[in-house]
Amino acid sequence: MKINGVTYHVEKIGEGEHYLLMLHGFTGKGANFKEMLKGFTELESYTIILIDQLGHGNTDIPSNPQRYRMEHATADLKEMMDRLGISSVSLYGYSMGGRLALSFALTYPEMVKKLVLESASPGLALKEDRYNRKQADEKLAEKIQHEGLQAFMEFWTSIPLFQSQKQLSEKTKAEILEQRMNNSTLGLANSLLGMGTGVQSSYWEQLHQIDFPVLLSAGEWDGKFISIAQEMNKRIEKSHFIKISGAGHAIHVEQPRKFGKIVSEFLSN
Repeated sequence: MKINGVTYHVEKIGEGEHYLLMLHGFTGKGANFKEMLKGFTELESYTIILIDQLGHGNTDIPSNPQRYRMEHATADLKEMMDRLGISSVSLYGYSMGGRLALSFALTYPEMVKKLVLESASPGLALKEDRYNRKQADEKLAEKIQHEGLQAFMEFWTSIPLFQSQKQLSEKTKAEILEQRMNNSTLGLANSLLGMGTGVQSSYWEQLHQIDFPVLLSAGEWDGKFISIAQEMNKRIEKSHFIKISGAGHAIHVEQPRKFGKIVSEFLSN
């Protein structure tokens, strides 16, 4: 689907009356959620929209990092929903996709029924922290382009955020690595430069504006995002926080069926 000058890979699953737009994390793609969807109860009542975000999967890779900025990505989603004839949608966002889901929800609240955030944050509240993160992301983007995907993936999978994934089966780990390696160095680098946590605005002071149900989730081994979710829970009146046992940062990968059932029940109730 061509949106605002770039072609997005969009997959629609089902023909149900309830729409759910699912947004993946950095190095991922829309299809990452398919195993989790097997845990959905009453899946037939949903129409699931899976997209590959800019610079990821089979979506275009703009050469200008500014095209990846949060406000442009948010506008792309709005245009996409309009083109699909969707005026009311529930959103699911994981990590980077959670920041985009939150941006959309705050920009177009009249369109959002419910919001699910998995291991996500509203950005960094302090200007100094945003500056430091921007510097770190610029170095990481340079590392990706200079050292290549293989070296970057070895580094990326070794950071503490993903250590719990070492417990996954060899087959699952191989599938995750194969998917990540299908990305491009330019796409990942530009995603960091244009849409990284350091360059986006902080949404902390806007959370109180949210007036629809929100499910906040983090894995029991992901202390950083447990703290973030708990603080968000204090600021969003209609939110509920759940800590998922047996999981780290990527709950939908480490506990797909269990988490799928939890998300499905939240959306249905």
